[in-house]
Amino acid sequence: MKTVSDMMQKVRVTCPLVHHITNYVTVNDCANMCICAGGSPVMSDAAEDVPDMVKLASSLVLNIGTLNPRTVESMLIAGKKANELGIPIILDPVGVGATQYRTDTAWNLIDSLKIDVIKGNHGEISVLAGLGGRVRGVDSESGGNEIGEAARILAEKTGAIVAATGEVDYVSDGETITELSNGSPAMGSVSGTGCMLSSVVGAYVGACGVSVDSVVAAISVLNIASEVAVNEGKVYGPGSFKTKLFDAVYNLSEEDVDRLIRRK
Repeated sequence: MKTVSDMMQKVRVTCPLVHHITNYVTVNDCANMCICAGGSPVMSDAAEDVPDMVKLASSLVLNIGTLNPRTVESMLIAGKKANELGIPIILDPVGVGATQYRTDTAWNLIDSLKIDVIKGNHGEISVLAGLGGRVRGVDSESGGNEIGEAARILAEKTGAIVAATGEVDYVSDGETITELSNGSPAMGSVSGTGCMLSSVVGAYVGACGVSVDSVVAAISVLNIASEVAVNEGKVYGPGSFKTKLFDAVYNLSEEDVDRLIRRK
């Protein structure tokens, strides 16, 4: 098993191109977080552009945070091209369960494409797994009692690696369940940290391949960086935390990730 530091080094050396069709509320933050993590972001969602852009990418991130029919069409076009070329797809089913349109769109993408990684919050993953869960707007209110089992069920059902993120994160391939407990409560004070995580997952999967370990590494890097950002001090509120978070991801050392990771 490769360590998180091994994969972090590979991402930084290879600088994978991550093609995003994503949430316009957080698109700039996602691009910058991708850069800080060692990747190279491209944000292209025109149906006429995405087939050629996907050809250049190491991974494709589909985020349904700000849905409209035009971008859904582009997601399907880009996803089919990615499948044809063997390029991994990461789906962030933002707000699934809040509206029928979001839930239907997520399942349309899952059924139409080979999705390699599904990354959502506890509520979203529980809804997709069929175990309930409540989602208000794009935020999770609850995710049922067995989040790890929800991730496992959804992974078994879809064939994707599934990550359910929250106070404790769970990653499953349908057989095993990995539990992660790094992270700062300050992550919840900034809009879009979940979207930013999908960009980091895109970089790690793009550079290191699709596996539980690469998804665990991506989650751990962002969560450990959030702890470092707070522990270094001079965080006065959401604005200063966000700036420190970018810096912490960019400057995170290999020694720190292997020393601080909490995984079981």
